[in-house]
Amino acid sequence: MKENFDIFFRRKPALMLIALKKISKARYGSILAKEVDCTYSHAVKILQTLEKLGLVVFEKKGRIKLIKLTKKGQEVSDNIAEIKRIVG
Repeated sequence: MKENFDIFFRRKPALMLIALKKISKARYGSILAKEVDCTYSHAVKILQTLEKLGLVVFEKKGRIKLIKLTKKGQEVSDNIAEIKRIVG
């Protein structure tokens, strides 16, 4: 439980969820990594954890994987965005 809780209070995972929320369509991992200023490999590790938690899904389009928020991921992202708005 603690491990799942901790991921939301780290900057990069929170920013990834917010970035996915901003544009509702599926996104490329490499673009998402650039948006939150981290390496592609670090982004993939974070996204794999978010997938295990049921917050994102990977959609395969040929050789490319797109990332999309789940309903649960959208709810979490909304809450993180609200916290960010309140505390600045």
